[in-house]
Amino acid sequence: MSNPTRSSSVPLPTKRSGPLRALFALRHSCSGIVTTLREESAFRQEMALAVILLPCALLMPVGAIERVLLIGSVLLVLMVELLNSSIEAAIDRISLERHELSKRAKDCGSAAVTMALLICAITWGVLCGPVVAHWLRAQL
Repeated sequence: MSNPTRSSSVPLPTKRSGPLRALFALRHSCSGIVTTLREESAFRQEMALAVILLPCALLMPVGAIERVLLIGSVLLVLMVELLNSSIEAAIDRISLERHELSKRAKDCGSAAVTMALLICAITWGVLCGPVVAHWLRAQL
């Protein structure tokens, strides 16, 4: 069936595939990160924390699985904050008026970020707490 809203003289856009599609997807992803860094102070704060914690995770004397958990918990916070920011942007795009469903969506996004931060704190506390305690005992 033909689309009645499209003129037959207007060509359909070609779909990208393979490496070119991946390159464009990466470009859009980078654009999303840059935009969120520019627009969202919470994301900037969490990114600053990630800049500190990710190198620490690489230097921490823990096994490979523990290292993956440390890095993954930090990346989880960033990922959930990106999703929360997209929810907030979509809600604000629809309307800036106060509405109970808008409030619910934003509150749920915020709760998801809080849960991710809690997961990160617990992961770092459980895996790095004993390492730091051992180091502090050795210093005294």
